[in-house]
Amino acid sequence: MKLLFTSVGRRVELIQSFKTTAKDMNVDLHIIGADMVDTAPALYFCDDIKIVPRISSDNYIDSLLSICKEENVDAIIPTIDTELLKLSKHKAEFEELGVKVFISDYDKIKICRDKRYTYEYFTSIGLNSPKTFDDVENYNCGFPAFIKPKDGSSSINAYKVDNMEDLKLYASKIENYIIQPFISGKEYTVDIFCDYCGNPVFITPRERIAVRSGEVLKTRICQNDVIIEEMKNLVKDFKPVGQIAVQLIQDEFTKENYYIEINPRFGGGSPLSMKAGANSAEAIIKILNGESLCYVPYSARDNEIYSRYDQSVCVKAGVKRD
Repeated sequence: MKLLFTSVGRRVELIQSFKTTAKDMNVDLHIIGADMVDTAPALYFCDDIKIVPRISSDNYIDSLLSICKEENVDAIIPTIDTELLKLSKHKAEFEELGVKVFISDYDKIKICRDKRYTYEYFTSIGLNSPKTFDDVENYNCGFPAFIKPKDGSSSINAYKVDNMEDLKLYASKIENYIIQPFISGKEYTVDIFCDYCGNPVFITPRERIAVRSGEVLKTRICQNDVIIEEMKNLVKDFKPVGQIAVQLIQDEFTKENYYIEINPRFGGGSPLSMKAGANSAEAIIKILNGESLCYVPYSARDNEIYSRYDQSVCVKAGVKRD
């Protein structure tokens, strides 16, 4: 079985999760890692390395199609936001080669990549979401407020602001921004895995205890029934394919859940839900083996806590000088 992980970057933990799972299942899994630079650390945990053009390149999709043909790839698993629209738009071309692409439909990816549309989508299915503005002159929901790019990720250019003067300053510096009232409370990510037809298999809420640059450092599995039921309603309408990560804040005063983002890919913290029992790697391997999957309630162990840390890998050996 061959899997192609695109834009692997620093997703070492995700690659390791798939390798460990395949070994436990006695499956001969060959992982191909693709990135535009040969210094991406996750490449060195893959079985094969492919250097590809930038995602913005006209040749990006053709390069992935060539890899799939040459290597007889069974499935593609994307890992970063910026490639999702392009991959979903060309999904049928890969499927014609017999390659499954674990990514949601193009119209759904568009909802996720523009946070104005994300707000409208949440409210359309009955979920709370902070009211969203795309013009600073129209903002009227008080302070503190939160401003960020409409298609941003990793908390880049995302700021909490306390007054209109600062808000206008940041609005002048951020292109295509959105503004929302700041919600104070506990932050959660819900790791959701669905089969290739959009049917839920795992729904795993986890509290974001500590975060750095938008990626979780410490997290606690939190099998919250209200969040799970709200996500069942989202899945029923959205019909995700593969892994998505939904972010929300539980208001510290009202205890209401306010949904913020949908990331239609493996999130940086997704391997933590997998380690706790909601093993998406196992589910993907079973799907590729032709097995049908059912929804597994409370699949991850409740209240399990994970703390992440950094490591390094030598990507080029040096020479000792006398």
